[in-house]
Amino acid sequence: MNRPLVGTLATAVLGAAALVGTVGTAQAAPQHRPLPSSHKTKAVDFAGTVALSNCSGSVVRMPGSQPNDPALVMSNGHCLESGMPGAGEVIVDQASSRGFTLLNKSGGRAGTIRANRVVYATMTDTDVTLYRTGSTYAQIEQKYGIKPLELATDHPTKGAGISVVSGYWKKIYTCNIDGFVPTLKEGDWTWKDSVRYTPQCQTIGGTSGSPVVDTATGKVTAINNTGNEDGERCTENNPCEVDENGNVTVHKGTNYAEETYGIPKCFAAGNKLDLNAAGCTLPKPAATRR
Repeated sequence: MNRPLVGTLATAVLGAAALVGTVGTAQAAPQHRPLPSSHKTKAVDFAGTVALSNCSGSVVRMPGSQPNDPALVMSNGHCLESGMPGAGEVIVDQASSRGFTLLNKSGGRAGTIRANRVVYATMTDTDVTLYRTGSTYAQIEQKYGIKPLELATDHPTKGAGISVVSGYWKKIYTCNIDGFVPTLKEGDWTWKDSVRYTPQCQTIGGTSGSPVVDTATGKVTAINNTGNEDGERCTENNPCEVDENGNVTVHKGTNYAEETYGIPKCFAAGNKLDLNAAGCTLPKPAATRR
């Protein structure tokens, strides 16, 4: 995983020595590939992103979310404060009081919002945690002037321009979707239909959970989560790609994200999780699988 960091920005030192835990060494800032002048893009900034104690994240809404719904914050499953979920483990409706530093457009601190529940968390098939906060979208906008990011409902496309927006580092990585990986395997965990970045997105520790924004639509199309650090095969911090025929390949220095387009199908009115909803493919807790 793009490893979560221990401590706070005040005590963190940018560099490999400061990165503790699970994937991605600190590397030089990427050179952003310029887009053709004819390519229309939406400006991507930090508004709506958050910094966690060890990761990045964002305030997100489903297409059907309403202003008075409790706001949701999305980060990685491996950023969960109670520890990384095991392979096959799914966590729902768990107590949480985690705080998030909400950022404004320029990356400055807008304020703090706080979770009251972990709505959903897993590292199986995908790598995501969704928190419910004690604030509504309307309250956040009224108090801080910040609107949520919207989750796209369409599968991302190869070649699409993307921005990976890290609230932890207050840094935006810009690149393209290089392609999709049928199975991405790292240690005990397996993820399906993962997004592979082009080389410009050299994400580092602390970027875990960053929203991946499609620059054509301005919507969140994936969530940043891992990269192959040392060129090892399928080990922690060194995911490997497995194709439809079971062939394994390793791409040292390549970074990845997990798609989020299927998540909205698992949420009903009021931002309520419904894993039995039509079209919902998120893994279920073992006790409720059927």
